[in-house]
Amino acid sequence: MQPSMTQSASVPRHVAIIMDGNGRWATARGLPRLEGHRVGLEKAGDAVLDFAAAGVSYITLFSFSTENWKRPKEEVAGILRLLAEALERTVKDLNSQNIAIRHLGSLGRLAPPLRHRIKEVIEKTMGNSGAVASFAFDYGGRAEIIQATRKLMKSSLTPDEVDEETFAKYLYSAGIPDVDLLIRTGGEMRLSNFLLWQASYAELYFTDTLWPDFSGADIEKALTEYARRQRRFGGL
Repeated sequence: MQPSMTQSASVPRHVAIIMDGNGRWATARGLPRLEGHRVGLEKAGDAVLDFAAAGVSYITLFSFSTENWKRPKEEVAGILRLLAEALERTVKDLNSQNIAIRHLGSLGRLAPPLRHRIKEVIEKTMGNSGAVASFAFDYGGRAEIIQATRKLMKSSLTPDEVDEETFAKYLYSAGIPDVDLLIRTGGEMRLSNFLLWQASYAELYFTDTLWPDFSGADIEKALTEYARRQRRFGGL
């Protein structure tokens, strides 16, 4: 839902992050690309805790897109293996801080054991009342909008009953507020099919820092920049 016309807020309610630069980080150090992904996954949990400590209620991290399946099979298999290994530590850390974990995207292409474990994690932390950490894995913004449309077409709603608020209930992110601040690391300046609906009114923040190097100081810098901006909607 679109916010009010003018909003002044020092801390964003919802921060979304495109975690870019893992492979380049590893290559620059003469390491295998998978080492960059390993460090990047570890950084994800730390970033959630740092943002939550700063007062952010919702943190969404883009960790694997629908297009990433086109990468070399060895790299994809390695990422999935690292995900399974990192899952236990991340869940333990976030659950201890009362943080709920959600998944945005599809689980259908994952191996049954990993798919089952992710569902267990979601159910285990569902009752936590702290921040909400959403991991967008096998996620694509266009695919999300298409699946929401298909669900709507199968519903009993008439076209006149469908508005923005209703449509949002059919997205993967149902129940999560729109993005206030979208951060992309790694120097690229594009959305890459991430939260196309939810980020319509987000403040965009791009940094050259590669994701594995993204630290608490970078988080503070991004939040300071957000607080400096005057939030405006509905016009120039």
